[in-house]
Amino acid sequence: MSRPVIDHTHSDELKSWVESANGHKDFPIQNLPFGVFSVKGDAPRIGVAIGDYVLDVKAAVTVGLLAGHDADVLTSDTLNAYMDMSPAKRLALRHILSALLSDEANKDKVQPLLVAASDVSMHLPARIGDYTDFYVGIHHAMNVGALFRPDNPLLPNYKHVPIGYHGRASSIRVSGTPVVRPNGQTKAPTADTPSFGPSKRMDYELEIGVWIGQGNALGQPIAIDDAMNHVAGFCLLNDWSARDFQAWEYQPLGPFLAKNFMSTISAWVITTEAMAPFFTAPKPRPEGDPKPLPYIWSDADQAGGALSIDLKVSISSEEMRKAGTPAAQLSEGPTSNMYWTVAQIVTHHASNGCNLNAGDLLGSGTISAPERSGFGSLLEITSGGANPVEIPGGTRTFAEDGDQISLSACAKADGYVSIGFGPCEGTILPAPALVG
Repeated sequence: MSRPVIDHTHSDELKSWVESANGHKDFPIQNLPFGVFSVKGDAPRIGVAIGDYVLDVKAAVTVGLLAGHDADVLTSDTLNAYMDMSPAKRLALRHILSALLSDEANKDKVQPLLVAASDVSMHLPARIGDYTDFYVGIHHAMNVGALFRPDNPLLPNYKHVPIGYHGRASSIRVSGTPVVRPNGQTKAPTADTPSFGPSKRMDYELEIGVWIGQGNALGQPIAIDDAMNHVAGFCLLNDWSARDFQAWEYQPLGPFLAKNFMSTISAWVITTEAMAPFFTAPKPRPEGDPKPLPYIWSDADQAGGALSIDLKVSISSEEMRKAGTPAAQLSEGPTSNMYWTVAQIVTHHASNGCNLNAGDLLGSGTISAPERSGFGSLLEITSGGANPVEIPGGTRTFAEDGDQISLSACAKADGYVSIGFGPCEGTILPAPALVG
């Protein structure tokens, strides 16, 4: 299994001359995530987060600090070309950025290129050509299956094949973008005909996003031991869901308008290279589970192909924000609850010859824990709306207008500095008025 290597850039002794980076919960020097930012409406450009600042990569290229690296790649207004770089080139770039931001000798040259993070606007990191959402959270699959199929919650294909479906790339938005409650068709169990109107069962889904790096040619599959060479990085993903639409429309072809109105991602690409210390062995498959077919099974992947990330979801109502009440945590759980590894879903996606491209986004699907405290959606937390969850000043079955849902993530491993993913937030706005 070809995974990124742990090297000096991950050392817990490494410090930055950017003081706010040392001990930063998300962006210490061990992270160095890439994103696309602008300041006061100027042109979007590539940046690297360091503490409470963003290094203007285009400016660094202009003054010659990144000589030897592809200038056209680093001065672009998206990360597609960066993602298409070989892992070796991305690693070399990480090394020079780490040196620029850790060696005091570079401070006078680099400090003028830093922009306060509070002054920047973030943009989508890449032009997303395609988006595929998987279903690798087995506890979510069991919990939701039990709501709709109590006698048969997990369908027989689940443990043999990574389940996924193609989503809508055009409606993916960066953290902080408001989420407009969708209108759509629903059918009450006692009604003879469906109705059309705003969703009454608005939900979030806690997911990890996987950014594809170098792609594969049409007709050429990706071997599982080569799969991580095709992954450029990771983000948080909230695949907003209208559960009432979904219940009415999902058979026979799966979700449609219930999912494609918007998905929210965190702005920063946490590079595969930065994640090197946080790969770990997947949980052993339960006794009696089938061994996957050889094309999606690798002993090396099973030895260290899972991710060690802690995930959290919180909610803040409009009334809570007005009162200055802190957000209320809804759930917390680890990515070790993924039944399939990243390498397995990448390999399976390309196994029929489907060509993946740099900047494509894969979603893990909702990641839930076995217990309620780690459920990754309100559908699960409230048992389909039957058991409301308490929040300061009220209760929730599903998300209401004015609610802000926030996802966060922290990659952790003994002996290494933890790194975060930055915010993945969205506030729900009322549905547009119906016309006609």
